[in-house]
Amino acid sequence: MAYSPNTIKSTTTDVLVIGAGLAGLMAALRLAPKAVTLLSKGPLGEEASSAWAQGGISAALDPADSPVSHLADTLAVAGGIADEDIAALVTDLGPERIRDLIDLGVIFDHDEKGLSLSREAAHSHRRVVHANGDSTGREVMRVLQLRVKEAVHITVLENTEAIDLLCQNNQVFGATLLKDNELQAVNAHATIIATGGIGQIYSATTNPFAACGDGLAMAARAGTSLKDLEFVQFHPTAIDVETTPRPLATEALRGDGAWLVNETGKRFMLDDHPLAELAPRDIVARSIWKQIQQGHRCYLDCRASIGDAFPQHFPTVYAHCEDHDIDPTKDLIPVVPAAHYHMGGIETDNRGRTNVNGLWACGEAACTGLHGANRLASNSLLEALVFAPLVSKDVCDFLSNKTISAPAKVKASEQSQIQPSVVKDQDVIGELQTLNYRYIGLCRDEAGLKILLKELDRIELNNPHPSTRLRNIMIVSRLIATTALERKESRGGHYRLDYPNSDPRYQRHSIVELSHLTKDIVNDTIKLAS
Repeated sequence: MAYSPNTIKSTTTDVLVIGAGLAGLMAALRLAPKAVTLLSKGPLGEEASSAWAQGGISAALDPADSPVSHLADTLAVAGGIADEDIAALVTDLGPERIRDLIDLGVIFDHDEKGLSLSREAAHSHRRVVHANGDSTGREVMRVLQLRVKEAVHITVLENTEAIDLLCQNNQVFGATLLKDNELQAVNAHATIIATGGIGQIYSATTNPFAACGDGLAMAARAGTSLKDLEFVQFHPTAIDVETTPRPLATEALRGDGAWLVNETGKRFMLDDHPLAELAPRDIVARSIWKQIQQGHRCYLDCRASIGDAFPQHFPTVYAHCEDHDIDPTKDLIPVVPAAHYHMGGIETDNRGRTNVNGLWACGEAACTGLHGANRLASNSLLEALVFAPLVSKDVCDFLSNKTISAPAKVKASEQSQIQPSVVKDQDVIGELQTLNYRYIGLCRDEAGLKILLKELDRIELNNPHPSTRLRNIMIVSRLIATTALERKESRGGHYRLDYPNSDPRYQRHSIVELSHLTKDIVNDTIKLAS
């Protein structure tokens, strides 16, 4: 199906928000009274990773805790490259943002002391709030969706896929989109990317179908800088069953005492880290990967620590187990590492601004510098909660303080004249997902990264007219592989078998733009920011 850029139906709005997860919904709500068009790739909320979040939201709410302690824990796992000012901003605003959600109607779990707080991996205090045990994301999204539907300033376009940003002279003026099998355009004075993560570029992921890095790819084509793309966090305990995405066995299970064992019953984490099951996620994930490489299967043993309370305390995980004939009160839960969260993304400042005028980003699609090389458990929803309102305020200030005028005619780029259907590319997408899990997954090395880059050359050559999804996955895969090749060390979520130690020379961020990449990509140099 080809499209002529001269025949595209277009509408105009003050702000276009691409993505309807927690960050997108919160940003849209906070933009009132500006007119907002909100794009949702599927039915509102159903394709958002936020709704799948089980672990909760971290904030220093206990009297014995403090934002300073939360900051210290955030920095401790970040591989030495987190932005301390950004981390302080997020941890300081955390308690206020939880109260904002409560004011909106979110119902968090309570105990006799008030809000029920749990402890998760690498946290020094119990500071993670939950809803319905392991359904935090679902509860938060339930309330935000209700508020969005009530908001008169928001127009929601469901089942709508953004194709490309509309750009002119380093300025973004909205985007082209596919709705009802028709290419359209939304002209906007300001555009916010809140498209979530990249998990679906891998064969094993906990992320929903929509999370294929499309926001990063669109931003890259528009000329934005991307930051720390090589740092991908794999959740150690996706349930090892034949389904995509893999169901998640939340971190909170280990926080409540569940053990990791192999098929012999050996509790292997005791040998790998002083915190055992509560070690940082990258260490736990690699320990499981090492067991699997040695021919073992790995399991969560919740029988003694949680036992009969499992259905009540973790109803979502229990339902997933039931779907696959596993009774976690009596059975071991088979687990495998799966792509879960991307620390890297579109480079932004402390207001969510990118280096391209008229374009902001927030949520997992953005890289604020909070997480550095490794995300602290349950800091992801917190980051979205903190930055979405900051982005909205900056956008409102931008629109109020400047005379904004979009070009009289904005045409879709030729890149938009592509096949939107993913069906014809399903096999090659599956092949690339498997290659990515092998070569830019938990453990990388130079030989494997160069193999992947050559395979990408082959796939691109054999698919000159890719679907939107394949095109975006190819771009994100290439960017990650290139930055992973350049970082000749191991740090946080980036582990090199051929460089297993951290190197002080690389204790800095990596910055890349799509224009940096050349056909001789294995010899290309990516800028490492000081």
